[in-house]
Amino acid sequence: MLLYIHIPYCDSKCHYCSFNSYVDKFDTRETYMDALFYQIKSELKKFNTTFKSIESIFIGGGTPSTINPKLYIKIFNYLRPYMMDDCEITTEANPNSATKNWLEGMKDIGVNRISFGVQSFDNQKLKSLNRNHNKDDAINAITSAKEIGFKNISLDLIYNFKNDTKELILSDINQAFKLDINHISAYELTIEDGTKFSSTPEVRKDDFDIAQLISNEIQKRGFPQYEISNYGLYQSVHNQGYWLLKDYIGAGAGAVGFKKNKRFYPHTDIDLYIKEPLFQRIEEITQDDILFEKLFLGFRSKVGVDRDILNLNMQKQADFLCLNNKLYLKNNRYYNSNYFLTDEIVLYITQ
Repeated sequence: MLLYIHIPYCDSKCHYCSFNSYVDKFDTRETYMDALFYQIKSELKKFNTTFKSIESIFIGGGTPSTINPKLYIKIFNYLRPYMMDDCEITTEANPNSATKNWLEGMKDIGVNRISFGVQSFDNQKLKSLNRNHNKDDAINAITSAKEIGFKNISLDLIYNFKNDTKELILSDINQAFKLDINHISAYELTIEDGTKFSSTPEVRKDDFDIAQLISNEIQKRGFPQYEISNYGLYQSVHNQGYWLLKDYIGAGAGAVGFKKNKRFYPHTDIDLYIKEPLFQRIEEITQDDILFEKLFLGFRSKVGVDRDILNLNMQKQADFLCLNNKLYLKNNRYYNSNYFLTDEIVLYITQ
């Protein structure tokens, strides 16, 4: 069982961001956290959550570091009996708002992993993305987290922005590895409807050489790739739970939950969510859709795909890919050795 907690507040809206987040309504933070607590209590009952059954918690956003750690205390005190002894508890954080006091407060409530939204160490690129921090902020925040005692620290990088060069990307990777981190997420810039960049889609370049460069360089420095965008000596329990399609509670405005063959969608608007924290639109997912999700998620990550969920024709296609060294079979599970070919592999198997 996984738990995702969504914090929808941000200091600024990044030009590429399509997540449910707001740069205003900060006066609602306390009532929002109360509504979040109320929903979490209800969700634990709905999911029949038992003692020590939550294996991971992820606080995302938005920007979780816009919320005072004191406002998380009531939630985590209530959750503690449901957490496994080794529960992974991750929070995202922005370098500009993850102060030393905030980091200390989050560690005190049990957070044991930090994921910093760095995106780049190039100040001009950060400005163009409308990030609210600079290179020094990122270095200082990560250094503070390590000094405070966080052992598992991750940072995000974005690539294939219009001004990206191989030199800039290598500089970002070199700087990342000067820091005491054990995980990197490298995301290709995507242009989503409703974002600032949607009116200027030319800011994205489509350069596979840069994608391959990032993958090669991060792995060369000792971080194995365990998903198309994720590399690490420590590999996130929460991430892998998603890719295995485990049940997860989604708590907060716009946070989607999943149980067996259903998805649950709460209000995305903060004010509506505060008024009706238990409202959810329910989507029933077909078995075909679940199969496709397992294929895409399994082949783009190290979790792989169980052979028994494929029909005979799909098994035949997958076996042919094994003969041609595109997949390999181990313990009745297919694995992909090149995550960049996931789309093509899934299309071939399901044709």
